[in-house]
Amino acid sequence: QVQLVESGGGLVQAGGSLRLSCVASGHILSRYYMGWFRQAPGKEREFVAAISWNSASTDYANSVKGRFTISRDNAKNTLYLQMNSLKPEDTAVYYCAAGPSPPAVVVITAIRSYDYWGQGTQVTVSS
Repeated sequence: QVQLVESGGGLVQAGGSLRLSCVASGHILSRYYMGWFRQAPGKEREFVAAISWNSASTDYANSVKGRFTISRDNAKNTLYLQMNSLKPEDTAVYYCAAGPSPPAVVVITAIRSYDYWGQGTQVTVSS
C-alpha cells in the first residue's frame, strides 16, 4: 500500500508560480510511475503530467506544456510539480498518483492505470 500526501497548493495571481510536492510512504517510490492530475469544479479529472520511475521520460498535457515541470526525487520519496505562468483556468484540485512500474521506462497518462491517489491540494489562480 502506498500513501501519498500532496502539499504546496494555495492562492496565487495569474502569472505567478507554485510548486506542489507529493510525499510517498509505505513503498519504495522508485518502483512506481507517477503523475499529476487535476479536477476543476463540475469537470472530470484530467491528466496534467507524468514521469517514469527513473525520470528518463516525461509527458504533459498540451494545456500545461512549457509552463509546468514534473520531477521526482526517489531518495526523498517525493514527486514535484513546478507550475509557472499560472492562468485562472489552472484552478483545480491537484492530485498525485502512483502505479507499479515495469522495469521498462514507461510514462502513463491514463487515469485508470493508477492504483494509488493522494487526497489532493487546492490551487486557485486569480485573474
